[in-house]
Amino acid sequence: PFTHVLHLAAQAGVRYAMRAPQTYVASNVAGLVSIFEAAARHADPQPAIVWASSSSVYGLNTDAPFSEDHRTDRPASLYAATKKAGEEIAHVYNHIYGLSLTALRFFTVYGPWGRPDMAYFFFTRDILAGRPITVYESSGGGTHQTTISRDFTYIDDIVKGCIGALDTAGRSTGSGGKKRGPAPFRTYNLGNTSPVPVTQLVDLLEKMLKVKAVRRVVKMPRNGDVPYTHAN
Repeated sequence: PFTHVLHLAAQAGVRYAMRAPQTYVASNVAGLVSIFEAAARHADPQPAIVWASSSSVYGLNTDAPFSEDHRTDRPASLYAATKKAGEEIAHVYNHIYGLSLTALRFFTVYGPWGRPDMAYFFFTRDILAGRPITVYESSGGGTHQTTISRDFTYIDDIVKGCIGALDTAGRSTGSGGKKRGPAPFRTYNLGNTSPVPVTQLVDLLEKMLKVKAVRRVVKMPRNGDVPYTHAN
């Protein structure tokens, strides 16, 4: 059951959060609390936990590349808010119960068995079907790219990061729901460090599919997702 909850948390995306807000809260907040509760109160010995946070916690941060010590108190989506809530809840369980906790902020994971709502999947379907695809431009007018960019990170690298975090996690220090001493509390970015404009992604799909995309370029709504992500 715990593995399934973690899977749900990792599967949650930005695109549909406002359509089903309770689903995201149930997975990313309540689900995470269930794991921490079981580990803190019932497991003996307590495990060290590595869990999936998200680059979305950086929200409206304009400093790039994103560093773990940048602000994360200005989420731009409900999904980001639930992931940020998870990080704060993790801090509480570390502080009170001595759980060894590591949050990994994933940056736009792609590859085999990827989420079907990722852009490269629905772009591919629409290009092959001859349907127009919507490519957003930033409406911010800042110093960064005008086209939407993402720090796409291949799944194998994410897996290596998860295993590395597990291998280096310190021990939890609690027992029977009581803290015996300070325990490790870590946060790491897992990113590729090289943002790719979505327009370049479409170029690559056109080349591989040998089909020209019908592009509909529009400004991203100011209340939409962030214009770029960039891991340090």
